[in-house]
Amino acid sequence: MAVQPKKQRPSRHTQKAPIERGPSAWKWFGFLIPIAVVVGLIVIGSIGGEPGSDVEANPAPGFTLPTTHGTTVSLDGLLEDGDTLLYFSMGVGCDGCFAQIPEAAAGLQANGVQLVSVMVDSPERVTAEARRFGITSPILIDSDRTVSDAYGMLGVYGHADRPSHSFALVRSDGTVSWVKHYATMFVPLEQLMADMGKA
Repeated sequence: MAVQPKKQRPSRHTQKAPIERGPSAWKWFGFLIPIAVVVGLIVIGSIGGEPGSDVEANPAPGFTLPTTHGTTVSLDGLLEDGDTLLYFSMGVGCDGCFAQIPEAAAGLQANGVQLVSVMVDSPERVTAEARRFGITSPILIDSDRTVSDAYGMLGVYGHADRPSHSFALVRSDGTVSWVKHYATMFVPLEQLMADMGKA
């Protein structure tokens, strides 16, 4: 009589195949947070900058800076010609920042405000880019970031070493009456005028 082989019982140590699971909810949450932050910044920029950008009249920090024309310009000298809108931008590498200057200058001048651009790059690099955009007005060079820092233009929208796209309106009496930071690198003249209350 043939001996039937014994049936083998599964070992207690046999490992079960792992159950595949998709990414946990926490992983998705961690992935979505940075996206939400970026979207939030874009939305803020699209509605006109940071909340609380309008400020009470405060004394404007004085300065004297070299320009791309080889001259020097002081705030006091600028204010002799009336209200001045200081435009602090990223500068070289940002085409929209340079396109902003001719876009805004003429319209502001017609409303009694002169636009004065301030950049932190070397005068040689700024001059070359200004020439590319047909800009003939002098651009102030703040190479050590002292003036940009005094006006609170550093560290906005993640740019620690240079301004983003910001404006400070200095009245002829030497007070800052309006400040605005934009997340976008170009602001149409109509929006800029409306934000300043000059539309």
